[in-house]
Formats: sequence, structure tokens, C-alpha cells
Amino acid sequence: MISALRDAKTKPQLALLLGIDASFLTNVLYRLKPSSQYKSFTIPKKSGGVRTIYAPSEELKSLQRALSSLLQDCQQEIYKSKGPKFKSTLSHGFVRERSIMTNAVMHLNKKSVLNIDLKDFFDQFNFGRVRGFFISNTNFQLDPAVATVIAQIACYDNKLPQGSPCSPVISNLITHSLDIRLASLAKDNSCTYTRYADDITISTREKDFPVNLMSEEAGEYSPGKKLESEIRRAGFEINHKKTRIQYKDSRQDVTGLIVNKRPGVKCEYWRTVRSQCHALFNTGEFIENESSNSEKGNVFVLEGRLNFIDQIDYFNRKRSKPILNPEYQLSDHGSKTRRLLSGRERTFSRFLYYKMFYGNAKPTILCEGKTDNVYLKAALNRLAAGFPKLVKPKNGKDPYELLVQFFNYTERTRFLLELSGGTPYLREFIASFDEHFNYFKAPVPTRPVIMVFDNDDGFKVIESVLKGKKVKPVVYPNTLAASDFRNSDFIHVIHNLYIVLTPRAAANGDTAIEDLFPQTVRDVKLGGKGFTKKNNIDKDTEYGKEFFASKVVVPNRNNIDFSGFDIFLKRIMQCIEHFDTVKLTKP
Repeated sequence: MISALRDAKTKPQLALLLGIDASFLTNVLYRLKPSSQYKSFTIPKKSGGVRTIYAPSEELKSLQRALSSLLQDCQQEIYKSKGPKFKSTLSHGFVRERSIMTNAVMHLNKKSVLNIDLKDFFDQFNFGRVRGFFISNTNFQLDPAVATVIAQIACYDNKLPQGSPCSPVISNLITHSLDIRLASLAKDNSCTYTRYADDITISTREKDFPVNLMSEEAGEYSPGKKLESEIRRAGFEINHKKTRIQYKDSRQDVTGLIVNKRPGVKCEYWRTVRSQCHALFNTGEFIENESSNSEKGNVFVLEGRLNFIDQIDYFNRKRSKPILNPEYQLSDHGSKTRRLLSGRERTFSRFLYYKMFYGNAKPTILCEGKTDNVYLKAALNRLAAGFPKLVKPKNGKDPYELLVQFFNYTERTRFLLELSGGTPYLREFIASFDEHFNYFKAPVPTRPVIMVFDNDDGFKVIESVLKGKKVKPVVYPNTLAASDFRNSDFIHVIHNLYIVLTPRAAANGDTAIEDLFPQTVRDVKLGGKGFTKKNNIDKDTEYGKEFFASKVVVPNRNNIDFSGFDIFLKRIMQCIEHFDTVKLTKP
């Protein structure tokens, strides 16, 4: 990739490497101009004051993402060229396979941990420095014209803006030489060095922290001459207000994680999050802080905190030797995972359930598989005007706004919620819905949960639970027999839970969601192979649903006739309209 970038001499050649049209590159850089494509806002700093974030427009952001991906490919190629055993452990911020967790691990169980903050980090990378790096650096040595375009994509107001997707990787590339020099200096003093963006950490197991790196007297820190000169040589300045040495007999913090024994969050952080979840589950809201200026908490902010804690716990689980519980391995645990959850995971599981299925701000659509989400979103995009309760047409750059939310399956949600694609998982979701519903004491749901199924042989698994004792489904239209699920418009299962099936074919024939596409779309060949709805495919002659969604539907969504989805989407909208008439109560 680097050699191809080095060979590029023109904007069209660079655009090809970025995977974009040359006309798009020209339009964003020279017609719209980056200077007019940023919006600024501030966020509070933990240490006080505010940080200004410059958010690029969607067009410019897509261009910067492409550049970021290209440069990260180049960075990996540089590391690979150093040999198969080389694995950079110096920079951990915004680097593939690196995170605050991998940064923290480097400083576990140390007697002393030094934290240094580089003052106004991103402001130090001006246009000339970025352009000059890509011209003169021995790994790149790019054509000056190409280096200029890269700097134009990346820089705003003569610096790398915080908020741009490509600022982190460019800052890492330029700062790599500083990392090498400081890592060597640290090693000479029996220390370990890492950097996460503007946070430098140096730690040691020696009894005393080396005074030629940093000395402390009466709470004042003085950097060693060599350390300070290397930082100044690289164009940076130490923020002395944030410099500190943390000792083993106190709490040691590295990029927000405690590192005395293993990476972890502060106890008070978890207690606050747990308390907020408890309030949410019982009252439907929580307070952001307990001060006199307390304000109503934001569910999405709380989700971010829970996800942060879960990432750390999951990271520690995987690092444990032996594994805390062998059954925890994703490949082994099957569908019964609730018994394996830790206390924190159980809280996160309940939060995710509350957010998506109980306190959901929008109607939630739960499909049999990932590809169904793709089909329905594409259909709603094209048919927006006819379904005002599902999608809101928008003028301007965004074609539409979804008024429903789709549940996305991941390995982590499979473990935390015992929920994934396929009827066995969804059967258990229905069977346990009443139990989960009654756990929450918050006001009853105001939005429905709508499950979408193929009307085929696989639905027999769902029928078995609908005919059981745990739910009492009502079929609509109510002129149908109570158990005539297959011919229904929709089924009100229990509480705010609904089911919609694909319309039956003539003579009560089975159907799947793919049957709603025109036959000409289903007949599209990919590499000489034909599409099949079956789960077991002949790889020599057939391709499956994932390729149909990603290679046929998505690229052609603006030209496909989605009228076959009309009756199906009407049924989903009927569920929303019906739930507006339902008065839920709690025992």
C-alpha cells in the first residue's frame, strides 16, 4: 500500500487509493472547501475548562475516514516490514488492536507510575508539518502534490482538528520518532514507556523513580534535561499541571484505568453507574449528579459508561489464566448464558433489555437475522412517503429519518441477553418476555416491540411457545381462529410484544422475506452463482443471504422495486397503531 501511495502523482491516483471518485475529492476540497465544512462545539475537561471539538460535515468526514483507513494500512505495513515478531507497544491511542486497556496493561504492578500530558497536542501539527512529514519521512517520501492534498484533507485552521477521523493516525505517524526516543530513554532507566494520544506514561518496578527522568520536591515536578529536550525537539511542551508520579501505596491511574493489580475502573465510578441503573429500572429516569445543579440523566450517556465498564471486564476475562470459567468462551457457551453473568454483566444485560424492549423511545423491530434489517431499511428508504409512523422523509442531505429502531445482533448481545438471530433464540425471548417485563418497576412501556418472521416451516418453533401457557396471544384480524397465526395480519403476543409474518403465498404457500423482492432481483447472478434462501448452500453454485443483502440489495437499493414490501410494512404499522389503543398495567 505504501509503495502504491508513493507512486501516486495526481489527485485521481490518490482518490483511487482512497476508494472514492476523483470528482468527489475535487468537490469536497476545492468547491465546498474544508474551511466551510466544520461545526465547533465544546465539551468539559475533567481537569476543568473546555475542549473545542471541530466536527466535519458528512462529506468531509467520509473523505477523512478513507484517508485514516489508508494510513492505518500503511502503518501496519511499516510494522510488518520490521519482522514477524515486531509488535509496536509504544502508541495505543487510535491504533488497530490497541486501546486504553492495552495501554494500561503495560503499567500493571509497578512501584511508580509517571503521567505526563503534552500541552495542546493536536494544535502542534500545522499544515506545513503534516505536508512536510509525508514528503520527507523515509517510509513515505510522497510526491509533494499528493502530500499537499493529504494535508488539505486533514488540516483545518492550520492544525489537525479534534473531531476529524484522520487526526489521530497522522499524529501517531509523526510522533512515532518521539516514541522511539523516549522508549529508549525509559529502557535505559529500567522503565516502561507508552503513549495514548497526548498522555505519556512511564513506569518502573525500581524502588525509586529515576530522578534523571522526573524528580519531585514538595509536590513540584521537574523533568530531566534529556526527557524535556526530546519532548521540545519533537515540537511539544509538558503540561506541568497534569504531571504526577503515583506510587504503589496509592491508587495508580493510567488513561482513566486503575493499574495497581489489573485494569479496572474506579470503585466510585461503578457505584454511581449501578445506582443510576437502579433508579432507571424503578422510576424510568435517573439523576446525572447529586449536586444542587443536578439534571435528568441521558440514557445514551449511561449506555456509554456501561459499555466502557463491560469492555474492561471482558478484556480482563479474556486475559485471565486460567479462564475464570471455561464455559465463558464464546464458542462453547451456547444459548444459556445468564447463569454465567457477573454482577456487572447482569446490570448491563438488564439495561440493554430496558433500553430496547421496555423503555424503548421508538418502536423496536426484532428480525430473524441481520440481513432482514438491511432489507427493511432499504425498503423504508424508498417507500418513506407511505409509512409516516415508520419513517420520516427529510429534505436536504439525509434522505430519511427512521421512526423505529432495529435490534442489531452481536456476539456480546448474544452472551448478555441470550438473544441472537434464529428461531431457537427468539422462542426463548418470547417465553421469558413476561418475566423480564415484571422485573422492571418503571412506568409501563409506551412503544411496542415487533418481531418479524418468515412464514415458513421454521415458524413452527415459535408456534410451540405461542400455544403454550406462558403467553396468551391475540390474532388480528379477530375474525380469524385464535390459533390461525399463519394467516394473521399481526399477533399481539403479550404486553407490548407483537409478531408480524410475511404474507402467505397462494394456496397457503410458505414465504420468506426475500420473496418480497421481484423475481428479477432474486435471479441476479454473482460470479456465476445463483441466490438461495437456504441456510445450507452449495458454495460452488449458490450464494446466500449475506451476499444477497450486501452485493445485490445495498448497491442497487435506489433502483429496486420494493412494492412487494408494502403489505408487510403496513402490518408493522398496524402493530404501532394497535398498541396506541392498549392500556398496559402492572400487577
